[in-house]
Amino acid sequence: MSKHVPPSIDSVSFSCPHCGALASQTWYRLDAEELNKDDVPFFPDIQFVSQVQTDKELDEERRESIVRWSRRVADGEIFLANERQSRYGRALNNLWVSQCYACNALAIWQHKSLLFPASNVRVQPNADLPDDIKRDFREAESILMLSPRGAAALLRLAIQKLCTHLGGPESTIDKNIAWLVGKGLDEHIQQALDAVRVIGNEAVHPGELDLSDDMETATSLFGLVNIIAEEMISRKKRVQAVYDKIPAGKRDGIDARNAKAIAQAKAS
Repeated sequence: MSKHVPPSIDSVSFSCPHCGALASQTWYRLDAEELNKDDVPFFPDIQFVSQVQTDKELDEERRESIVRWSRRVADGEIFLANERQSRYGRALNNLWVSQCYACNALAIWQHKSLLFPASNVRVQPNADLPDDIKRDFREAESILMLSPRGAAALLRLAIQKLCTHLGGPESTIDKNIAWLVGKGLDEHIQQALDAVRVIGNEAVHPGELDLSDDMETATSLFGLVNIIAEEMISRKKRVQAVYDKIPAGKRDGIDARNAKAIAQAKAS
């Protein structure tokens, strides 16, 4: 795995916020061209594309070029015009564009902050997580590139909610993790919970960890949240789904066997 170098306005090589590759970047300054008094930004629609496709005055190559341009605009893509244009209008100060050598995608910067894309993380939250926790997960993903500290803090909130969802009766994450340990929580899940808890807490309080530029650590927390959900929710859900297929009478027999075994263990 190549080293992750956080995107920076001060560098000509960093990990692309689109494709993730450590690659050279080309920087562009931008100019603003004033529209006519009554003009508003133009966005091609289906009618415009249809007119282009039936315009007999356009040659095939030009027609296809305009249609491709229209589709990219309609998709909200940020890209460079094919034709080199003269510099007109006023320079846009503190607005910059970087282009990745590996994938050619563009990133938009305001001053020294990355505006677009907001994140290069492509980790989906575990499908079995409650909806409110999924929202925290996705919000953390959306701000990761702008604020690793903020993302870590949001993931800490996610596991706080998860501990409560799992039945934790206590008021703090630390106490709820202790409660889960008392219920037989596996050590590696305890370690994952504490890692997200402590690192997320360090992100918002002065401590020994500084996540301001630590993308690697912040990114790893997303995987830990999914591991916790897989072990604590998904596996149990899949096992229960198969177990429920056993006829009710046989399940009653299993319950009776288990109750007898527990009673014998307590008596010994």
